[in-house]
Amino acid sequence: MDNDMLKNVKNDRFAHLLGIEIVEAYPGYALVELRIEEKHKNGIDIVQGGAIFTLADYAFAVASNADGSTTVAINASISYFKAPVGSYIRAEAREESKNKKICGYKVEINDEDGALIASFSGLGYRKKTE
Repeated sequence: MDNDMLKNVKNDRFAHLLGIEIVEAYPGYALVELRIEEKHKNGIDIVQGGAIFTLADYAFAVASNADGSTTVAINASISYFKAPVGSYIRAEAREESKNKKICGYKVEINDEDGALIASFSGLGYRKKTE
């Protein structure tokens, strides 16, 4: 992991607030993890959907910015399949397409048992660097 290349995402204060950690990253790929705490749970005692979305969105951000570019989301969607089991969840982002201005990513979110709990698609706009 090249920390200089991750400059755009290393200072993400919201990801830090939630406790999201980068496990692995390189251009076009990221694996991030969230250790589940009480603050991540909703009123029915399962991980809040917004926490899962934020984990997936951060994986997308890390993967799409890991080449040193500045990429921002222009569209994102998520489908939830099941409540996570265990003490952590992980999001793995992979680049599906990229050109000069637009990139597309697929993110799979799995629980500690490896079960797929959600799937996220992100479309990014690659800003001109100055």
